[in-house]
Amino acid sequence: MSTEQLVFNGINGATGEYLQPPSTAESISKRVQGEKDEQHLNQLRHKKPEENLIVRAGINSKNLAETGWGIIFEATTDNEAKYKQEQIKEALSELLKHRQQQATQKDERYYREYTGVDGYRPSQTLNRFLGYHRVEIGQPADPKRMPYYLLIVGDPETIPYSFQYQLDVQYAVGRIYFDTLDEYAQYAHNVVAAETGKLFLPRRASFFGVRNSADRATQLSADQLIKPLADWVAKDKPDWQVQTFLKEEATKAQLEQLLRGNDTPSLLFTASHGIGFPNADPRQLPHQGALLCQDWPGLKWGRKPIPEDFYFSADDISNDDTGLLGLISFHFACYGAGMPKMEDFAHGTYDERSSIAPYAFVARLPQRLLSHPKGGALAVIGHVERAWGCSFIWPDAGQQLAVFEDTLKVLMEGYPVGAALEYFNNRYATIATVLNKELENITYGKVVDNLTLCDLWTANNDARNYAIVGDPAVRLMLGDTDESKRPVIEPVNFQPTLKTEQPQNAELKQAKNRLTEALKQFILLADKEEQFNTATSSAKGLVDELKTLS
Repeated sequence: MSTEQLVFNGINGATGEYLQPPSTAESISKRVQGEKDEQHLNQLRHKKPEENLIVRAGINSKNLAETGWGIIFEATTDNEAKYKQEQIKEALSELLKHRQQQATQKDERYYREYTGVDGYRPSQTLNRFLGYHRVEIGQPADPKRMPYYLLIVGDPETIPYSFQYQLDVQYAVGRIYFDTLDEYAQYAHNVVAAETGKLFLPRRASFFGVRNSADRATQLSADQLIKPLADWVAKDKPDWQVQTFLKEEATKAQLEQLLRGNDTPSLLFTASHGIGFPNADPRQLPHQGALLCQDWPGLKWGRKPIPEDFYFSADDISNDDTGLLGLISFHFACYGAGMPKMEDFAHGTYDERSSIAPYAFVARLPQRLLSHPKGGALAVIGHVERAWGCSFIWPDAGQQLAVFEDTLKVLMEGYPVGAALEYFNNRYATIATVLNKELENITYGKVVDNLTLCDLWTANNDARNYAIVGDPAVRLMLGDTDESKRPVIEPVNFQPTLKTEQPQNAELKQAKNRLTEALKQFILLADKEEQFNTATSSAKGLVDELKTLS
């Protein structure tokens, strides 16, 4: 029985300790044996490991006129939610028109808006969603049935992360969710400006690797991920300028320089701890997934809160900065993309999963990067939940960087970010199938190897939880230029044309109609009764006012 303590990524910003206390392989193994998802496993069985870009044969995944593009909203019966959705669509209209023009050059069916009855319905499984649209699970993407690139618009409470993970196995999926209409409009404008404004950024990639003192997690990511990956890119792409910031160079001040305009590369890759805060902590929503930099002295800091001077969050991006137009950023850090409500990596059994947030949400840092008013990033790749070293180190095999290398290679060669991330989706499909086979064998009496099961489970959840914040069809906008000054665009001042007042809900509308009819009946009966003259006059005025309310 293994009693070795396993130490995980992520630092608790409230206590200064690791987010997940050290655990044994045995305790994790018990939790794994209570978890299965047969419907999703059936989908994964159809995914062949050797398939990289899973559109149908002959389709060029770089060309939206061949792959198609679609957007998914929640299907709702709530009037207020419908109204808000229409406003969001209006805010995104610049992007929607742009994608429609690109996708429908050959076939009108290649552009789809999944909204209303066609949208995602509460608690809908992937099988039912695809089945409703006459799409078979596990088949290569056929844009005549459903576009390959799919953008989810909505918070992960209404369209859950679990649906996104599953859809992402078969399609190239991204998500956006913002707090304001201005942010939606700004992101739409940023993408269209980058793709139509002849934006040509220099071929420059920056690798930022924190290596905190006496901290095994960041020592591994700096030594076994950032440095060798940067060296490989420099060799594979000699026409690119590759910058590497390791250890004492990976400070918050340096990251600020990389995310403040003229020093911003086309492609940024960071590896660090992500900051996490406990449920109900006021810092959780604004700072969850912020990037802990070299400024943190490691565990010798002690059991006390982590100050903001040590980590980079959305609050560190100013509207006065030059802008980030065209950036694609990859953050290897816990919660870098978002936060589920329920814990994926619990310490006990499956039934003991705890609530770690008031609700699931998209991390604020990528939201801020995408919606910068002077030109934002096009996409951010990050983790939902915790990040794990098994992404790049496999037990007994050591360093494994092929998935990262291939993802960056195709991204740097002009493929959209959603297609580039297929390498991670293939890894997830392969590991998940092996894990579920192992669980099946245990059910039929195989002796449990706790360490093997623990390794498979953490690798499975790690590979699954990579997600794109942004449109999956965006790509690096590159050119043969040494120009260091980054283009700046004008901020969007979005003015919705839809009425600003909230729509009446169904019950209020019915009550208004009943009141109107009752007043009319009262006026009809009391109009000739002198003692009711004042009341009748008031009733007539109220009826007239009610008529003005739609």
